[in-house]
Amino acid sequence: MVRAVEPCALGVRIVVVYPSSTGAIIRAMTTLIFVLGLAAVQAAAPSKKVDIVSVTGCLKEASPDNWTLVNATDPVPSTANAPPAKDVAAIPPAGRNTFKLIGVSEFNLPAHRDQTVVIKGLFIKAAPLGRLNMTSVTIAAPSCGQPGK
Repeated sequence: MVRAVEPCALGVRIVVVYPSSTGAIIRAMTTLIFVLGLAAVQAAAPSKKVDIVSVTGCLKEASPDNWTLVNATDPVPSTANAPPAKDVAAIPPAGRNTFKLIGVSEFNLPAHRDQTVVIKGLFIKAAPLGRLNMTSVTIAAPSCGQPGK
């Protein structure tokens, strides 16, 4: 026999006696319900995946240590590594997006100020500006072209 003490709303303790086999079944069912509930919570949790992208645009320093990429292309899926030289367009495309750059301390961005660059990094969708957590920077052109051309 298994004795179980169960609390009651009135503060009175109730002692329930189950046959041994019934207690094992109840414990097994309780465990199964807990595991299924945990699996359901994990399955229902929305994915917060952050994509690695490549974006080409004009590198600008909006204020000291506050870098943006202006006239930038739409983000395209990529890898975190810098693109091989053969993959950098001879005439860089211009876009109409602006991104705030974060994680910039590892890169010598002042050396690339006002140049067209290819930035790779983690794309974080945000308002009013999306952010790029940089993983690489590659020069695409020594100066910035005209927007939209």
